[in-house]
Amino acid sequence: MTTLNILDYMLPVKECGEATNEWNLCRSDYSRLKDMIPTNFVFNISENHLNWMRGFREYPEFCAAVGVYNRRLVLIFYPMDSEGKRIVEKEYPYTYLTEMVSDLKLQEIQEYTIVKNTILSKGFEKIEKDADLAFPISNKPVLEQDKAVEAIEKWRESGMDWFYREYKETEGIGIFRKFYVPTADLCLDQYLTGITCSFGLKYNDIYGKMLVTLIFISFRENLQRSERSQMISNTYDWAKPCPPICRIPDVDVGNEF
Repeated sequence: MTTLNILDYMLPVKECGEATNEWNLCRSDYSRLKDMIPTNFVFNISENHLNWMRGFREYPEFCAAVGVYNRRLVLIFYPMDSEGKRIVEKEYPYTYLTEMVSDLKLQEIQEYTIVKNTILSKGFEKIEKDADLAFPISNKPVLEQDKAVEAIEKWRESGMDWFYREYKETEGIGIFRKFYVPTADLCLDQYLTGITCSFGLKYNDIYGKMLVTLIFISFRENLQRSERSQMISNTYDWAKPCPPICRIPDVDVGNEF
């Protein structure tokens, strides 16, 4: 993954506000949405972006706010305190929605344990022997690779249909403004060197409809050197869209800058 100069990808807070306000206008204009969001484009989060974010690891969540800057869609990352309010800084890192420059590898490593049982009688005679394969159970909310691919494919095939439905039914009010991302899940892994972030479409049982999510495909120096777990994956789905999942009940949600 290409390393970006973080100084060139920091946006002053005033311009952050202007960018999110511009996105709010776009949400009710389907023709602009269609031209601005090719469904095969992604966001690239560089190691420098992640290093900036690691400076706020004591805060529980980051917000990925959607904006329009230089007529292009961007994600703007800012940390939130325990009450969900933005941590005040003069500028925040942002990244453009852009075409991928190479193939994207999704990798998942599953570890299996063979459990062998042998029972000896009182006379030390073998009376029973069996072996079972213990299937892995993930210790953290890893999105299985097949589900990630399915969500990305649904976005590519039906993303514009989703926008059009929201545009017709709600005049864009139901289109996402930001996403919540847990800090620990996003940027505390020391081997993490970058992330490619794709939109995805996934059905939500609670809301009874398809919701847009952000799927993070991470890049590590060595996947197997990452913190050990029974299932290791470079694919994650931790982002929750607002709306409808808006945890701070304010009138002007999405315009926190």
